[in-house]
Amino acid sequence: MKLLQGWTLFEKVWLTAFSSIQFILFFWWQQTAIDLICALANMLCVVLVAKGRMENFFFGMVATSLYAYISFNNHIYGEAMLSGLFYFPMQFIGLYFWIKNRNKQTDISSDIQVKKLTAKGWMLMLAVVLSCSFGYAEILAHLNAQQVRLDSFTVVICIVAQILMTLRYSEQWYLWISSNILGIIIWAVAGNYAMLMMTCASLFNSLYGAYHWQKQVSLTQQTSSS
Repeated sequence: MKLLQGWTLFEKVWLTAFSSIQFILFFWWQQTAIDLICALANMLCVVLVAKGRMENFFFGMVATSLYAYISFNNHIYGEAMLSGLFYFPMQFIGLYFWIKNRNKQTDISSDIQVKKLTAKGWMLMLAVVLSCSFGYAEILAHLNAQQVRLDSFTVVICIVAQILMTLRYSEQWYLWISSNILGIIIWAVAGNYAMLMMTCASLFNSLYGAYHWQKQVSLTQQTSSS
């Protein structure tokens, strides 16, 4: 199967284990089919992003649309707007940019060329995250949303991370890790265990993605200098 070409044994075992857990929880907690499909699509999307594979965007289209629906039903409006109004259209934009910057080096497994932020880029990123998070919290408060501060920080962090992912910067993973930790708190409080398990798996994948993309950066730098 072409989708699984180039996967390590660890990646295949992890994907199988997570999928099995999701099916068990689906029947144990009597979750909806939408919860299950969203969790599985999100899992595949994040793993494929970590591997730098363009197929991630197709699973991302499914996961983001369903996640927006689930978040809206749980009155977590920040997450709903993030997925429906930003994540979903960004799948098409991201696919365009990744195709445009396809990796031409055959000795690197990633489909795209990975980059790193400069010190100035780091400062700009942190300033945007902090200022926008406080501003967005005020908007959510007027909408009578739940968990306003956590929701606001999670939304802004994810927006910046998605932009960095589209532009192929490895630092995206530090933001994804942060948003996953906040997301775990949000869904634990909301009591949606399918989404909680999905977010826990996303945290694991983000840690793996940070490792894998940093390795790709090192390989790219070595190839460029040789």
